Amino acid sequence: MENLTTYLTQERDQEWRTEIRAKIKLKERTLKLRVKMNEVDPDIRNKNSVEVNSGLTVDQALLEAQRCVDCIDPTCITGCPVGINIPKFIKKIEIGDFLSAASVLKETNTLPAVCGRVCPQEKQCEAQCYYTLKLKKEPVAIGYLERFAADYEQNSGKMSIPEVEKSNNLKVAAIGSGPASLAWAADMAKFGYDVTVFEALHEIGGVLKYGIPEFRLPNTVVDVEIESLREMGVKFITNFIVGRTASFEDLRTQGFQAFFVASGAGLPRFMDIPGENYIGVFSSNEYLTRVNLMNAANPEYDTPVMSGKNVAVIGGGNTAMDAVRTAKRLGAETSRIIYRRSLNEMPARVEEVKHAMEEGIEFLNLNNPLEYYADENGRVNRMKVQKMELGEPDSSGRRSPVPIEGSEYFLDVDTVIVSVGVSPNPLIPACLSDLKVSKWGTIIVDKETMQSSIPDIFAGGDIVRGGATVILAMGDGRKAAAGMHQYIAEKVKK
Repeated sequence: MENLTTYLTQERDQEWRTEIRAKIKLKERTLKLRVKMNEVDPDIRNKNSVEVNSGLTVDQALLEAQRCVDCIDPTCITGCPVGINIPKFIKKIEIGDFLSAASVLKETNTLPAVCGRVCPQEKQCEAQCYYTLKLKKEPVAIGYLERFAADYEQNSGKMSIPEVEKSNNLKVAAIGSGPASLAWAADMAKFGYDVTVFEALHEIGGVLKYGIPEFRLPNTVVDVEIESLREMGVKFITNFIVGRTASFEDLRTQGFQAFFVASGAGLPRFMDIPGENYIGVFSSNEYLTRVNLMNAANPEYDTPVMSGKNVAVIGGGNTAMDAVRTAKRLGAETSRIIYRRSLNEMPARVEEVKHAMEEGIEFLNLNNPLEYYADENGRVNRMKVQKMELGEPDSSGRRSPVPIEGSEYFLDVDTVIVSVGVSPNPLIPACLSDLKVSKWGTIIVDKETMQSSIPDIFAGGDIVRGGATVILAMGDGRKAAAGMHQYIAEKVKK
């Protein structure tokens, strides 16, 4: 009995010591401050396309990884649309096994180097971090660490390629080569399918290439991750418009069993105000596509873009920030944002707004354009603007902007870039009469499988959401791959 009592006491002491050690460890980790991202000086970077964020050093990554408390219930994972095992990859970094950290990321994320740069982690995984939920402190810098591990692997020359199952000789295809399709393609290749991605433009990557500037996401980073998909057996065909170059029926005849439509939301919206057809008034889609994908900033190329000295960008999202910062880099003396709500209501990432302000971008919040004017050659040269104030919240929860009577004034401009949203690409719905679409033109799908009203057609990304983040599109791609795999398995059994 005495031995048993001693044993039980020792066990309780051991449990107590373990608990105390855990609390001390947590205390030590919570005392550490979140790492700060290294950045290029604003007065240098606003004149060229060098990447603004330069990444973490090894020492910074090791210290930040130590902040992760390895929760019993890691809610950060539930905040990730593609389900990355976040504590696992961070622990690999903590022990200095950076290549294994990258491998963990690639188990569920096709584009870790991309996501580490452009995903709004502050609204997703980091918003669900123990520090944020329980301690009301700054979360672990999950996005910075993701980028660090992915970049380390890319720079090491030892890229890991996810394993794929033996080929099942079943052909599947994606329409569009943006993040949704790339995530879908990776999972379908892992399942053993013969995967083809059709792209209408001349380069692979979709919005990653034409919509996001080099100073935020270098094309070389995207290209390396696409090359990994090629290594997995994914085929890419460019300059191919499904619905024009070949119909879905043509492709079915060629043996394709199912399709994933991720053709995006590339149709620009305008405000329907006078003067929008004047020379020098662009949609943000056209402006960024011509600069990012067609070298329009170089006057020696065949697709030059008109970018003046006095530029106004209408809107407050990430795309607006990309456009206004691009204009600054192309030589604008005055490059400003005009947004009808306050700074707090801006949908753009806080980091992007911060970077824009550091680079000398002017912000005219609570202002709204009413009309554009032009010179004798039809080139925009002036705009009428009205001041706004915030009223009651609208359906999105943000306070609605209300015009202030008699507050109109004029601004000189020679370039206007309209960035007030996009609409789904209408080509695919137009060529499939049985495809059910919403009143906004988005494809209606089952939210779990991403299957459309046509059984062999699945869809995801902006063509379903009408405009969303890279990581949400990738989440759609993964769900569509799982749904399509199940659909084809049942189809083959019959």
